[in-house]
Amino acid sequence: MATPTLRTRALVLGTAIALVLLGAAALAPPSAQGADPFSAHGSARQVYAVGLPAGASATLLDGAGQEVATQDADSLGGLLFREVAPGAGYRVREDATGATSGPVTVHSEAAAPWDPSIYDQSIPQDGYSYLTTRDGTQLALTVHPPTHPAGIGGLPEGFPVPNGPDYLPPYPTLIEYSGYGYAAPDAPVSGIAALANLMGFAVVDVSMRGTGCSGGAFDFFEPLQNLDGYDVIETIARQPWVKGGKVGMMGISYGGISQLFTAQLRPPHLAAISPLSVLDATATTLYPGGIRNDGFAVAWAKERQEQAQPAGVGATGTQPYAEQRVAEGDATCIANQALHGEAADLMTKIQQNAHYVPEVADPLDPITFVHKINVPTFMACQWEDEQTGGHCPALVRHFTGTSKKWFTFTNGAHIDSLDPTTLNRWYDFLELYVAHQPPALNQAVIRAAAPLIYQEAMGVPLTDLVTLPLDPIQARLTYAGALAAFEKLPAVRVLFDNGAGPSPIGIHSAGDPYPAYERSFSTLPVPGTEARSWYLGANGALASSPPARPQFVRYTSDADALPRNDYTGNTGTGGLWGNASQWSWDWKQNPPGTAISYLSAPLTQDLTTVGAGSVQLWVRSSTPDVDLQATVSEVSNGHETFVQNGWLRASERKLATTSDNIFKQPSTLLQPIPTMLASDVEPMPQDTYTRVTIPLYFQGHAYRKGTQIRITISAPNGTQPIWSFDETEPAGTTADVHVTSSRQMRSRLVLPVVPGVTIGSRQPPCPSLRNEPCRPAVPFTNETATE
Repeated sequence: MATPTLRTRALVLGTAIALVLLGAAALAPPSAQGADPFSAHGSARQVYAVGLPAGASATLLDGAGQEVATQDADSLGGLLFREVAPGAGYRVREDATGATSGPVTVHSEAAAPWDPSIYDQSIPQDGYSYLTTRDGTQLALTVHPPTHPAGIGGLPEGFPVPNGPDYLPPYPTLIEYSGYGYAAPDAPVSGIAALANLMGFAVVDVSMRGTGCSGGAFDFFEPLQNLDGYDVIETIARQPWVKGGKVGMMGISYGGISQLFTAQLRPPHLAAISPLSVLDATATTLYPGGIRNDGFAVAWAKERQEQAQPAGVGATGTQPYAEQRVAEGDATCIANQALHGEAADLMTKIQQNAHYVPEVADPLDPITFVHKINVPTFMACQWEDEQTGGHCPALVRHFTGTSKKWFTFTNGAHIDSLDPTTLNRWYDFLELYVAHQPPALNQAVIRAAAPLIYQEAMGVPLTDLVTLPLDPIQARLTYAGALAAFEKLPAVRVLFDNGAGPSPIGIHSAGDPYPAYERSFSTLPVPGTEARSWYLGANGALASSPPARPQFVRYTSDADALPRNDYTGNTGTGGLWGNASQWSWDWKQNPPGTAISYLSAPLTQDLTTVGAGSVQLWVRSSTPDVDLQATVSEVSNGHETFVQNGWLRASERKLATTSDNIFKQPSTLLQPIPTMLASDVEPMPQDTYTRVTIPLYFQGHAYRKGTQIRITISAPNGTQPIWSFDETEPAGTTADVHVTSSRQMRSRLVLPVVPGVTIGSRQPPCPSLRNEPCRPAVPFTNETATE
């Protein structure tokens, strides 16, 4: 398995920077180097001090001289007090000597700048530099102008890199902002700046505070990171080399999520955002159904913790570009490491927040604040995203702050928000709402670069020249005409059967990132969507009505019954992100007795599903708690194709009765919402069947006439390429799980059927659908149980 990080491969075609490892002496504490006495600084609900002796005890005093908190400086003499009430006159006292800092002011987390003159600083129009935020923290950044694309070197002779009078400053400019090594001078680590450069944009790649060469201490999307994003936008927008005095934001994954957090503050000079492959709430990735996602989310958090360590002290896992700049003597980068040791302990925070705590979770969940975003927005996500997960579409109904919003959803992997059909629309959006020019103007360069982009980013075989399809917006030669045509597009577009479509010249290559067809809708949930039920019946049948006689089945819930993952190879470029010839799926059937499975009769008509769903079960468990995994699949022509999963910890089964919940919306049959509150946790009753509702993640799938729908219930694991679950219930043992279905206890699968949608292609071959593995369809016999 590839290192589980929210990564996309940067388009780096030149030589990679070598990692330089330094001894601990390279960054000795300031006091050991004969530095000046320590200094203290006020921030947003924080006070930080630098220059203290390593390990020195220091106390924060309020304006009246009363002690607020005491803690020790880290090994580099840095110290950070969090959760400090706003006010003036705070001081920091070094306890051993009694030395006291000057007074500092602690501000609120409101977006309004404390001193607008900070935005008057000058940033070079090309290359690496630092930007100072409102609390004095310096953020590392690199500006990549379009004429010098990020990380692209050694291109074939005559390759059309943006050049000429159309690409002179002032440039239309985009910000790419995350905790990865975005400020690395050659190219952002896991960034996509090169794509925007080829579109004609300058890109400013910024490393978040507490990472790489940026100053400050890292925490996961703390309010200060959002304020920093605000300051970056307002500072860059004022640069003379920026066209129009406004900037947009772009980025995928971490660099996409950060846009949602920043844009909620409504920076005045933000033109538009374009988040790709994002999440809706932390819990839907970290704790799906209340079960901790160790395979991706926990591993990602550990990686963030490592990368937030100080560079130059011999720590492992730090960001390579910061190590190199420290080794080369970058004095600002060296000084900026002083507070890296004060990074928040993400693992402790994860352990302490296994349940929904509104005051902790809501500020970290975009679904609670995207209604504040008031700029044009383009967003793309995948139903089966192996990293962030398939719950991003829940955001659509909450984007109420802007009427200019467009969303694209498809089956696929994390990288598929960059597939050719989506890339076209993303490009059109950026040209219209950030560059304010017709997309026809610069489309030749990005089209010429497309085969190289997809070979580098997705790793498709060199024999497959993946190109961009024709785009009607790019055929409009005037800005007014292109804008009018774009704004007539429906808000929601669904690309169906991605991987099974033809290339623009009609070539079919299984798994190449082309959809078979697309359909558009005004919003999501799609108006008129029906909650259609299939009931668990006799002999493993999935029926249109409940069984006349009660049915009883059982299985052994064993999280080790299958391998943790269903993919054995590289889960990134040239593997999972490539095409079918490069995939290495190993999606196994559950061993007998470790699951129950139900199969519908062949469908009598085509069905299209768009949205979330659920599985309602009447369950009895031999243990007080048990984790449940639901897997929806389609059976056709002797093959079974994965569609979607859902999870639930049975003790977390209580559903919300109001909109005051994690998703800030009513719980429904198609989108049931467990409260996830610790106070609502309830053990499974002994010897009694209890209704348990498993929320299904979103899907956009075409079930054709003659195919069959299957639902399988088991313990977690074995159906995802990266996500996996180590700490399942019952812990360290198995459970005997019984399920009943009858007219009184209706166990059923509920899917979001959209009537009247025409399916635009034949059944896709196996394999071809991106991130939807297929396998031979084999019968599964459920074990019967007594009442």
